[in-house]
Amino acid sequence: MSDRVCVAWFDREESIVAATAAARGEGYRVYDAYTPYAVHGMDEAMGLQPSRLRWVCLGGALFGLVFGVLFQMWTSSVSWPLNIGGKPTFALPSFVPVSFELMMLVAGLSTVAALLVRTRLFPRPKPRFILPRVTDDRFALVLVSAGTFNDAENKAFCRRMNALAVEFMEVDV
Repeated sequence: MSDRVCVAWFDREESIVAATAAARGEGYRVYDAYTPYAVHGMDEAMGLQPSRLRWVCLGGALFGLVFGVLFQMWTSSVSWPLNIGGKPTFALPSFVPVSFELMMLVAGLSTVAALLVRTRLFPRPKPRFILPRVTDDRFALVLVSAGTFNDAENKAFCRRMNALAVEFMEVDV
């Protein structure tokens, strides 16, 4: 589905944060904001919810920790019990290094897998939207109008928000 979007270009991060908050207040839907670096306050201005990846990471870490302890317990106590210097077969302090490493490995892999699935970044993704100057020195705010798309009204709104330039293009939303 292709929609017409308004791209407003800014030269300062304060301007794009203020414009994003004002656009949401005016009823525009913010498609995305492109910046050359992370801008403090942009998530709140866009109305984004906190990421749930931390819960995936916690779940992976707990799974890795429990699996590591249980697997070592099973191998040292049930599958192949060895009497080494009179030590008990279930010696929890000796399980810490392997369990910690397995916890970190599973947490990292599950977080990366969840990120790739959630953002649909499978191998060779089709680029949805490319703005060339945002990696250099510009900030771009892409707006999708909630109602009918009026170019003159959208351009006037962006100019009130101190946009350097405004352009319109078709994009798959």
